[in-house]
Amino acid sequence: EVRLAESGGGSVQAGDSLTLSCKVSGVDFYSVSLGWFRQVPGEERVEVASIDLGTITSYANSVRGRFTVSKDTRKRTVYLHMTDLRPEDTGLYSCAASYSVYAGVTPPPAGFFEYWGQGTQVTVSS
Repeated sequence: EVRLAESGGGSVQAGDSLTLSCKVSGVDFYSVSLGWFRQVPGEERVEVASIDLGTITSYANSVRGRFTVSKDTRKRTVYLHMTDLRPEDTGLYSCAASYSVYAGVTPPPAGFFEYWGQGTQVTVSS
């Protein structure tokens, strides 16, 4: 059974930092691309960051320079380290995995990913 379990969300003030984690099981961790998405009620899921089979990362323009995506293959976990958080970063953050190959300078869209977690809420107050 494929399972992606996010954790680390919370309520913070603007300018604070937060690190999200996503524990992945049931897939070949060495063979999947991983992504982070944000969604607010009534809106589409928005790609935030991704990391490919190796260590190549990509970021949405709105978070580049503030967010860092990384992974620990031994722990089968992908991270999203968020700094200088802004109210517009508020949303439900979900991680996703895909066996497909992607070679873009911006994160792949939601349709690229096959497996999803339930998400963890991040709320940033001004």
